[in-house]
Amino acid sequence: MKKKTVRVLLLLLALTAMASAADPYFSHVIFDNSLTRNQYFYTSASAANTSTLQSIGWKLPVETRIFHSAPNAIRVQWQSNPNGGWTAEILRQGIRNIQAHYIGDTVSFWCYAEDAIAPADLPMLQFTDALDHMGIALSNSGFSAPLKMSDYVKGMPARKWVQVKIPLRDLKPLAFLGFQPQQLGSIIFFQNAADGKPHTLIVDDIKVDAASPKFTAVTTPKNVQAKGYDRHVDVSWESQDGDGLQHYVVYRSLDGNDFQPIGIQLPGIHRYADFLGRSGQKAYYKVAALDRNDHESAPSTVVSAETRELNDEELLTMVQEACFRYYWEGGHPVAGMALENIPGDDRIVALGASGFGIMSLLVGVERGFITREQGIERMNKIVSFLEKAPRYHGVWAHFINGYTGETIPLFSLYDNGGDLVETSFLMQGLLAARQYFSDQSNLNQRITKLWEGVEWDWYKIKPENDAIYWHWSPDHTWHIRHRLTGWNETMITYLLAIASPTHAVTPQTYYTGWAGQSQEAISYRAGWSGTKDGDHYSNGNTYYGIKLDVGEGHGGPLFFVHYSFMGLDPHAFTDRWTNYFDNSRNIALINRAYCVENPLKHKGYGPDSWGLTASDGPSGYTAHEPNGRAEDDGTMTMTGALASFPYTPEESMAALKHFYRDRGAELWGEYGFRDAINDDQGWISPLFMGLNQAPIVVMIENHRTGLVWKNFMKNPEIKTMLEKLDSVRTQN
Repeated sequence: MKKKTVRVLLLLLALTAMASAADPYFSHVIFDNSLTRNQYFYTSASAANTSTLQSIGWKLPVETRIFHSAPNAIRVQWQSNPNGGWTAEILRQGIRNIQAHYIGDTVSFWCYAEDAIAPADLPMLQFTDALDHMGIALSNSGFSAPLKMSDYVKGMPARKWVQVKIPLRDLKPLAFLGFQPQQLGSIIFFQNAADGKPHTLIVDDIKVDAASPKFTAVTTPKNVQAKGYDRHVDVSWESQDGDGLQHYVVYRSLDGNDFQPIGIQLPGIHRYADFLGRSGQKAYYKVAALDRNDHESAPSTVVSAETRELNDEELLTMVQEACFRYYWEGGHPVAGMALENIPGDDRIVALGASGFGIMSLLVGVERGFITREQGIERMNKIVSFLEKAPRYHGVWAHFINGYTGETIPLFSLYDNGGDLVETSFLMQGLLAARQYFSDQSNLNQRITKLWEGVEWDWYKIKPENDAIYWHWSPDHTWHIRHRLTGWNETMITYLLAIASPTHAVTPQTYYTGWAGQSQEAISYRAGWSGTKDGDHYSNGNTYYGIKLDVGEGHGGPLFFVHYSFMGLDPHAFTDRWTNYFDNSRNIALINRAYCVENPLKHKGYGPDSWGLTASDGPSGYTAHEPNGRAEDDGTMTMTGALASFPYTPEESMAALKHFYRDRGAELWGEYGFRDAINDDQGWISPLFMGLNQAPIVVMIENHRTGLVWKNFMKNPEIKTMLEKLDSVRTQN
């Protein structure tokens, strides 16, 4: 993603979502588990006067001993006293690009009480709607009239799970603007009878479904396998996901006899990462499927694996393989391309992330994660899809429907055309693949045709203009009118535009547009960065004893030194101001030094925990950067340090070991590291992101062997482009 329009577009991305989720799981489930083990982020808890409600930082506690679906539930522990009150709200977990639109006629949840609770002592209930994708109430949220929980369950017996079912027709609107029960945003428990006694309810598995769903029965997962790594075991299986599948249940035993449920997995994902926390630990596993009526299949056969201490090279391979799976196993089944995020709406194919995914595909073949034949097959699927997808003067849209090929205007109605920057990221991957699979003449010819069809010069708007522009829409033409001005991640757009054999811009455009000195360019840089440091493109200041040749402020978020340089070798490019390997290394070192200083005193920052860059965050997708202002909100993104391996190998390895060995129980999943964490707010991203997993794979490989750099730089057009730029470097 980007930067002043970064800020504008990132905000739009955070606030804009598809009308409904394609994934049926999120058409039913409101809450299943918490990624955090202390308090659940998507809750609120308050008590007044004499009444009490247990909370941690105004959030409800997570219960890890007793749960209906492993590994945890939510604890609601209260005492209702006269003249007092308490309110416990459990909100729908926010998943970007998925709005609340539930299919069914009944809302249900499971409850457990260690001590019996009489009907009159059960809480009151109320429901809200219209929460945004991050679980934040919107100004027009509706709410229902209060209900007595005792009308739906005749008291709570001791130490027994009970399912509470409430027909949606019983949720009567109370809000002035009405209430939409199919768009549930939260369930609220609040004080009823003031009996003066302590009570506890464990609440789990909140969902909307038919009262008694009818579907094809689930079957036992087959071919279960387990493989031990440094601190975790990877469990995988084969299964047919039917319409009745609620989720998979993973069981573990440390002695081969006593199996306990340790977690669940969503439909469509046939892999589970069990973080044991130490090497030399043997564990046994079996997997079952649970249907939407809570009937469990017979368990699979038992498999076992043992963790072992990995050396540094093995750790790098482990991380690369796990992150690579995002694009291989998680790739779109029709398009073969990368999804915007997982979990998420499985229609949304992201163009730039797909270019990154193509580069990670080369690594997957080279490292033996897949065969060369598999890589070629996937490349042909991707190219076939791209050949049929709409193009706007040769340029693809930012987001494409992976099933139909149609453009998805996700940001706004104006975003229904060509995105030149995302096309640049895609083309970077395609050109690297063209060289890597050089023996595949038909594939190479098709890639060349796509490459030569991009009309880079069209995106100048007028031939006499001094810069390239980001978007063009067939309906709204240049309405977005965003001028590409460095320093940021869009350098590759200028370089490929100059390299084009069919629709090139002049090499002088690099200096008038990307590194331009016009008042428009100067104001642009100062506007998004909030500083005049670097507003003339060159910087020249020293931060933490490190000189920054190019870049605004402290250099910006780290994706600036990743996205353009995943294929383009920064060692090979020097302009009037700097060599871009040296400059990128210094930006990474400044970013780390800022995290060590930690001027805003965020939790979790330090010499082994650094790397501020764009990612998911508690309030949505944000370009986190080391500027001491709001953009540094305490969110740490693992790809920041890990994709910087070529620049900071020792510092990045220390971060990798910390993120994995010290914090892997929170951060490690089936596709490697989760997108981000914010310790200040007790939040862990539920997502893996297409833009952030591949830079880890690719830049670690560039550090190890230079594989992607070498293949991209083999393209003759790239050599010619660098020669053209070198010829004008000394001109005024």
